[in-house]
Amino acid sequence: MCGIVGYVGSKEAKNVLLDGLKRLEYRGYDSAGVAIHDGKNIIIKRSEGKLYNLEKLVNAEPPQGQAGIGHTRWATHGRPSETNAHPHRSGNIVIVHNGIIENHAELREFLKTNGHEFSSETDTEVVCHLISYYIDRGKTTLEALNESLKRIKGSYALVIMDEREKDKIFMAKRGNPLVVGLAENENLVASDIPALLPYTKNVVFIEDGETAVITPNTFKLYSDKGEEITRPAQIIPWSPLMAERGGYKHFMLKEIHEQPIAIADTFAGRLRPSKHDIVFDEIKDLLPANDFPYDEITIIACGTSWHAGLIGKYFIESLARIRVNVELASEYRYRNPIINNRTFIIPISQSGETADTLAALNLAKEKKATIVSICNVVGSSITRASNATLYTHAGPEIGVASTKTFTSQLAVLIMFATYLAKHIKKIDEDTACKIVEELVSLPRKMRIVLERADQIKQIADEVLNSPSAIFIGRGVNYPIALEGALKLKEITYMHAEGFPAGELKHGPIALIDYGVPVIALVPQDSTYDKMLSNIEEVRARGANIIAIITNGNPDLTDKASHVISIPKASSYTTPILTSILVQLLAYYVADHKGTDVDQPRNLAKSVTVE
Repeated sequence: MCGIVGYVGSKEAKNVLLDGLKRLEYRGYDSAGVAIHDGKNIIIKRSEGKLYNLEKLVNAEPPQGQAGIGHTRWATHGRPSETNAHPHRSGNIVIVHNGIIENHAELREFLKTNGHEFSSETDTEVVCHLISYYIDRGKTTLEALNESLKRIKGSYALVIMDEREKDKIFMAKRGNPLVVGLAENENLVASDIPALLPYTKNVVFIEDGETAVITPNTFKLYSDKGEEITRPAQIIPWSPLMAERGGYKHFMLKEIHEQPIAIADTFAGRLRPSKHDIVFDEIKDLLPANDFPYDEITIIACGTSWHAGLIGKYFIESLARIRVNVELASEYRYRNPIINNRTFIIPISQSGETADTLAALNLAKEKKATIVSICNVVGSSITRASNATLYTHAGPEIGVASTKTFTSQLAVLIMFATYLAKHIKKIDEDTACKIVEELVSLPRKMRIVLERADQIKQIADEVLNSPSAIFIGRGVNYPIALEGALKLKEITYMHAEGFPAGELKHGPIALIDYGVPVIALVPQDSTYDKMLSNIEEVRARGANIIAIITNGNPDLTDKASHVISIPKASSYTTPILTSILVQLLAYYVADHKGTDVDQPRNLAKSVTVE
């Protein structure tokens, strides 16, 4: 989950590194550090805590040099501290690392018996010393790196400098992302695209098992067998401004308000309103005419993407009438799942680098399943391992709590479900036409929901001091209850739970006491009457009810403390509309409490370690 950036060129490296780390701080913020080659020596600056601590340290005595590496840490091995912060050094070798070295204890003991002394608790320092061990035995830097990789077990993105080679940066990857940015008279490397955007849009993704070396004017890539290979650069369509706050107080608020645009961009080129049609050229070769040659669909995901998958199950089963399983990627491969060449797998991941989802995908791939991923990052690891990818076009999402990528995932899932249902003749032209028309109107309805922000801000004051909150919903709204509770937990640190409303009386109603906020999702659908009964149950026990309803519903003001409405919509688009409201509620509670909205404690944007 850590953020890595490296630069070699003609600019002052410290400025590029600090700018890159700011753009990557969502990946970890327990500590940070930079190493800069001043032409003779490598100068290391490290600090515990947020990046501004490192900035103060660097600016007090600015290291000069045109080559360097930087790191912002999410702690795995070793507590957050300056000692455990990256970069780490052994002899001439300085290194930053994202991942987990599983056999670090064994390697540490081996190196100690060979005279190496360690100063940190991290697994990363072991790699640093191992490379130095081979250099001391006559290997070049690249040879020493390759020898070290043969002994390392685990996952890694490694970026390395050798004090003897002032204008070179070495790197290696397995299981954690690394992307090289190619520019004129300068080259960069980072763990994610936003760090590269101010300097270049031309990027090359490093694959597992590969190593690479950059200088200001060269980029050399090597296979896992040590053979030099060529890979053309991809052009990333994002702009640097897309990764800025744009006048909003927090990235999360900006990204909530960007959702109508993100949805419209995700629809672009796929919705054809004039023909009442949906186009997915990406998967047409996987689906023979009028046929779905698979026994079932399995969606694998984590966190917010898993909630999207639960809603996707509803979409696909109700429209295409195909059985769908939704699996937590972190559990999937540990129970020997039934997978074969008639299994259709849909991994969902914002970053395309989620370690658990990638591992589950690779297991499915080994068993010959067909894999169609849903992802927001072009060229990421999950997309490269898939047979096809249905991209969301939400742009970079910096806030740790996913918002616009979640609703964009839902947009792709409803399009996919409709496309598939029409392809295998499970719905007629009229039904498909109505869904397409509703999707076309969705961005406008989302903007109407965003106008409720001031109302949500006032309600947040009442939730602010509650010890816990309960979200309830039925059917397709139950996953939104889970998502609302997750958002509140993530950024406010309040205890919150989401429940299917019909399960209240089977245990969770014991949590209801006087004044406990209950956020009830009550849009006008087939479960509406049942939801009214559930509201009465919690109302009778003194709950503070916040009801989210559809315009035109019977008035619930006599039953709820607050009523918030969304425009009329079918069950295929109400989850997108209601999710905006629960996102806003979490945001304003967190903002009023003064927690760190964009960088909540203990969390990072991309979970690239298991």
